[in-house]
Amino acid sequence: MTQCKSPVTTALSLIGGKWKIAIIYNLRDKPVRFGELKRILAPITQQMLTKQLRELERDRLIDRRVFEVIPPKVEYSLTEFGQSFMPVMVSLCRWSTEYKDLMESIARDNLAR
Repeated sequence: MTQCKSPVTTALSLIGGKWKIAIIYNLRDKPVRFGELKRILAPITQQMLTKQLRELERDRLIDRRVFEVIPPKVEYSLTEFGQSFMPVMVSLCRWSTEYKDLMESIARDNLAR
């Protein structure tokens, strides 16, 4: 017997984790090269960024475009499916801005434990 996942569980399986939402956020306006993403998302490791990008590409949230130049150039951008997440991202940004002080207080309390 198979269990049905809730829509939220399914969505979180695609965008969950420490880095995926940050990657999607940084691709919201334009394509970005790997090195630039690594700088923006420091302290992410190259291995972790590669893993997260591969998963996002596999899940059809981002596109990977390779340019046949020397040195090699690779850009990442949101797919139409990835772009469809932007209203959620805007809401998340609004919510996190509105409750920033409370969230920081909670984070400090959690570190103190």
